[in-house]
Amino acid sequence: AAPAGAVAFGVKHTEGVSVDVLFRGRAEPEAESGAGTRWPLDEGTVLRFSMSRASSEVNDNKVTVSFYADGGKPINQAGVFLTGVGISLDVDADRDGVVEKNSPNKASWAWGPEGHGAILLVSCDKEFP
Repeated sequence: AAPAGAVAFGVKHTEGVSVDVLFRGRAEPEAESGAGTRWPLDEGTVLRFSMSRASSEVNDNKVTVSFYADGGKPINQAGVFLTGVGISLDVDADRDGVVEKNSPNKASWAWGPEGHGAILLVSCDKEFP
């Protein structure tokens, strides 16, 4: 996806994003000298983006990849906006109809109408022979 004439690239990203530069079959090479970190364009190079927390709004994080020609002259940029989505499996531990993230009853279970703790229903039947 790099433009014609590009021999290196650099990556910038917002604080909420982590970016790893991975090279097939070998360790990450030394960055070229100059402003910012640059890597040579090699077949099999992979940029891996990750976010460790959910976004506060849509498209609030960004990754920009800059492409450079011989001599370090900038050619073009490509960017992607990211939205981190938080997914959580939680439980109504005190069975009052409200899911609370900090319920003290999540650590134990008690049977009966005044009980507490998660109720897990598992389908163990054979759907297909």
